Amino acid sequence: MRKMLLIIPAVALLSGGGAVALSSKKAPEPVRAVGEPKSCVTISQIRSTKVVDNNNIDFRMIGGKTYRNELPQSCPGLKFEDRFSYRTSINQLCSVDIVRVLHTQGGQLTEGAGCGLGTFQQIEKISTK
Repeated sequence: MRKMLLIIPAVALLSGGGAVALSSKKAPEPVRAVGEPKSCVTISQIRSTKVVDNNNIDFRMIGGKTYRNELPQSCPGLKFEDRFSYRTSINQLCSVDIVRVLHTQGGQLTEGAGCGLGTFQQIEKISTK
């Protein structure tokens, strides 16, 4: 049996489930890599996600660590839709897995482009002060 997890921004849930596009022209915060990249993260440890752009997704973990996944290929519509789903049969999300961009079509969520994940690199913000 395969598990499926939908990642949908909380704003969309609070607005009755409709798609909400949040526009931000702000440049991403500067970050630095910490340690070696990992092939997998434990799904039950994921607290939230943030789509940075069409190539990067940040996975915020319980305990405060953040892992950035740099997709090997650009994922069309990922940043615009700001939500995705994935399926896995284990309690890990790995670099061999695929995320699917979620679109609202006719009032229903539909899966769009399928995009492969890369490795998970722990990151930390760089203080600009």
